[in-house]
Amino acid sequence: MAMIPTKDQIRSWIAENPHATSKRDIAKAFGIKGADRIDLKRILKDLEAEGLVEKKGKTYRDPDKLPPVAVLQVTAPDDLGDVFARPLEWQGDGPEPKILFLARATDPALGQGDRILARLQEVDGEDHHYVARLIRKIGTNPLRVLGIFRKGAEGGRILPISKGSDRDWMVRPGDTHGARDGELVEAEQVGPKARMGSPRARIITRLGDPGAPRAVSLIAIAEHAIPDAFPDAAIAEADAAKPAGLDGRTDLRDMPLVTIDPADARDRDDACLAHPDTDPNNPGGHVIWVAIADVAHYVRPGSALDREARKRGNSTYFPDRVVPMLPDRLSGDLCSLHEGVPRACLAVRMVIDAQGTKISHRFLRGMMRSVASLEYQQVQAARDGNPDAKTAPLLADVIHPLYAAYEALVAARQRRQPLDLDLPERRIELSEEGEVTSVAFKDRLDAHRLIEEFMVLANVAAAEDLIAKRQPLLFRVHEEPAPEKLEALREVAAASGFTLAKGQVLQTSQLNRLLAQAEGSDFDELINITTLRAMQQAYYFPQNFGHFGLALKAYAHFTSPIRRYSDLIVHRALIAAHGWGTDGLSPDEAAELEATAKHISDTERRSMAAERDTADRYLAAFLSDRVGSTFTGRISGVARFGAFVKLDETGADGLLPIRSLGHEYFHHDADSQTLMGSESGLTIGIGDRVTVKLAEAVPVTGGLVLELIEIDGKHTPTRRRGKPGQSPRRKAGQVAKKRASLRKKAPSRRSKG
Repeated sequence: MAMIPTKDQIRSWIAENPHATSKRDIAKAFGIKGADRIDLKRILKDLEAEGLVEKKGKTYRDPDKLPPVAVLQVTAPDDLGDVFARPLEWQGDGPEPKILFLARATDPALGQGDRILARLQEVDGEDHHYVARLIRKIGTNPLRVLGIFRKGAEGGRILPISKGSDRDWMVRPGDTHGARDGELVEAEQVGPKARMGSPRARIITRLGDPGAPRAVSLIAIAEHAIPDAFPDAAIAEADAAKPAGLDGRTDLRDMPLVTIDPADARDRDDACLAHPDTDPNNPGGHVIWVAIADVAHYVRPGSALDREARKRGNSTYFPDRVVPMLPDRLSGDLCSLHEGVPRACLAVRMVIDAQGTKISHRFLRGMMRSVASLEYQQVQAARDGNPDAKTAPLLADVIHPLYAAYEALVAARQRRQPLDLDLPERRIELSEEGEVTSVAFKDRLDAHRLIEEFMVLANVAAAEDLIAKRQPLLFRVHEEPAPEKLEALREVAAASGFTLAKGQVLQTSQLNRLLAQAEGSDFDELINITTLRAMQQAYYFPQNFGHFGLALKAYAHFTSPIRRYSDLIVHRALIAAHGWGTDGLSPDEAAELEATAKHISDTERRSMAAERDTADRYLAAFLSDRVGSTFTGRISGVARFGAFVKLDETGADGLLPIRSLGHEYFHHDADSQTLMGSESGLTIGIGDRVTVKLAEAVPVTGGLVLELIEIDGKHTPTRRRGKPGQSPRRKAGQVAKKRASLRKKAPSRRSKG
């Protein structure tokens, strides 16, 4: 017979395990079975009556918990000068938790009564329950400027790096924050907004050398004109927003929905759940739920928030910061599906059969409460037999059913044959000072693929639902490759010893066969990269042209409205189609869908370019102290002016300029994508393994210049100038012979794989 736990033991369990607080979970934790459950039920009722726990559906929770992001009001400092704050949205029945505010040197001065948006962390063993870090002071939205500080006799001035700025900013002696002449600084406006003359600023962050790593993302933001300051009206609307109520929504709060995100996730806009289908007509089937933050409730058509979100089009992510589409009050708080906090959502219930084919779906507008905020590695470790304290209670009822449904979807994916590219994603790790500490390739786990498959299924359901209801929407369109790009891919495949069939309607299955031929070979990454380059760029459009890469007839983005305006449009379309409220897609919006699609497709490309430039600059900074070192890599591209090399260690791309290859003439053959030396006969082509020396790394531009040492394991021959009067093109004809030779060798090389 198990010992019945005390009230304090039960309260401790609930506080330490907020994801496993149903009566069944508690009974399992303490080994309570049979008739002893009656005593447990009595104790829980007593705790509820005493206000020590709160019952929500079938679960119990500590009413004294706060979400990780909250609106606080600053109180008066205590006798020791410490500043505390109180939560403005306290929902518990017990006393308000005590919150210590920890200010940074760059935080603005706060006084009693100020309202702030803060990030909270629970603490133990102190006379306070949480510590708070400032995100933003509510009710203030000072303009910010990034520029070069020039010291003067009376403080100095800031020369903005933004191309669109035509005025310097004046800095008084007390507002320089110790900045030195020539440093890159970030400053905010102080005093009234100037209509004439120079505005006055206070430096809040010193970024040092403009070419230093900490400045990289800020420079990219300025260069690509990415809006990073919200208008006062948008901030005011966000600050005035209140949590959505249950009225008109389906109550999903008792469902064990979980969020699964990267460890450094800045927002949580999707949650999921799966369980076996109990319908006898669907043996071995599964029910999958996907719940997405109801951003449309807070961002209404035509509002200041809506105008700014459309202007940005999407959030932009850098290694050290994010430029969000929505203000923190929404993206990090009211629209983020934090653990244990009620949140408004749009959800879809999807039923799949045992083979992973979707047989039905149903959308609804609801209110959910995530039982756990999980990380990819954490979920995968639990699945692989190494659960931690948080995932162990979720294994049977949450994690295993998720993977069971995923395995069915994998079978459906294999039949559908979407493009199966395997391109490792770089992860740039930064120190607190903004220095690059490491560059590694991210792991691709089944936990990642699980979420991707669930989101794809939900996106398909959204497109199909709106098509059936004849509701205007934005599709995610991906057209098949252009013929000339396909031909270039065939050339690379042939030069690598593989084939891509000609003369038939292209399907992703054919490309997958090519990728499978290359898998595990020296040309694996090359074929993946070249196939990606052959693809058209996806875009948004109000007409449906299908999604070639995913091998889907109709596809729409539904799952990330916090960071993509396209998804917000789809949410509004669903709201309008189902008659869920007045915040659906308006006739004016519907009439402008083509212009909106063009605009947000452009903003997406702008963000991609800024993110790519930033990664290149960080990599150049990381490698700048290794000039003269040797690296291995592979030729990833060929042009008239030289060859591009992708380095194995970091994935960085560097240039082998023609001038660094010697004095002989190098003939560029566009068909075979090779460079051939006129004297040495040295041939450089896509896929060749090389050893190179890093000759130059320029963090400001992100450029890497390389020198060739070895190609395919052989030292490059010493090259000399051509003889007087000799044509430098005399061996150009050998390129054709070389290309023919490669094609003859292709079958025998394939047979070895």
